[in-house]
Amino acid sequence: MKKIVCYCLLCLIGLNTIAQQAVVGNLRTETSRTIKKEVDSTKWNWKRGGIVSFNLSQGSLSNWAAGGDNFSLNIGSYFNYFFFYKKDRHSWDNNIDVNIGYVQSTTLGSRKNDDRFDFLSKYGYKMDSLGKWYISGLFDFRSQFFDGYTYPGGIPVYSSSFLSPAYLLLSIGFDYKVSDKFSVFLSPLTSRTIIVLSNSLSKEGKYGVDSGKHTMAQLGSFVTLNYNNTFSKTVTFKSRVDLFSNYLNNPQNINFFMTNQVSCKISRYFSVSYSLDMIYDDNVRLFGANGTSPGLQTKSIIGIGFLKPLNIKKRVVGG
Repeated sequence: MKKIVCYCLLCLIGLNTIAQQAVVGNLRTETSRTIKKEVDSTKWNWKRGGIVSFNLSQGSLSNWAAGGDNFSLNIGSYFNYFFFYKKDRHSWDNNIDVNIGYVQSTTLGSRKNDDRFDFLSKYGYKMDSLGKWYISGLFDFRSQFFDGYTYPGGIPVYSSSFLSPAYLLLSIGFDYKVSDKFSVFLSPLTSRTIIVLSNSLSKEGKYGVDSGKHTMAQLGSFVTLNYNNTFSKTVTFKSRVDLFSNYLNNPQNINFFMTNQVSCKISRYFSVSYSLDMIYDDNVRLFGANGTSPGLQTKSIIGIGFLKPLNIKKRVVGG
């Protein structure tokens, strides 16, 4: 408990120092600047865009001495859409990610190999007219669409479903926007709610939720890093890293979430894509010999298929 109190105090002292520096810097800027006509602030600026990709691979074997599945089919899809708003000292960033994947083979049958939807919304108010620090609030909701199974010993075991689990995060903190491509959000006060809607998974006490209950509330600190860049007309890269420490239970066990997506166009509508996701959550105890231990979850997918950029557009309203 002493460690938690010390950690909280350090966070608050650090944030207070940052805020004081921002105020002093703002006062210096305001007192030394040349008085000039104010810029019109009645315009609203929107920026939106995204990407849609679809990958398909199929294989078949007949009398193949090296062995393998007689038939296999892999389908993967990815959808991203963002819409940003910026006016004067206000900013509002919204991002939607959807991944769906499916695999069919003669030995393993049909199963999904990717399933995620994630909506993140972040509002910020710039602390000074020249700096890059924002006082911000963040909302994030992440879950999946379909039933999921693990396969210990090749036997399917029901492990997840729609809103089972789901993660709802509300956070207040400071956002450092290095550029339009990279930002770091820091919060000493974050509410994280784990939802398990499925009655059967709830009875088993999965994902840290007490047996028979459907939600568990956590309070802690949160950090998220976001990077989104188009290096050329053909290569795009998108990455996000989340870190969460629960003050109420084992704060030293940091929950970790990372997602990466790289796309390289090889023609007008076709591309090579690679995605890498990694998750560590101390409450997800589905692994190990007895299926009761946490573990680092990794998902890596590479494919060639259809790619359609949703053109980035800027819109100015008002004036």
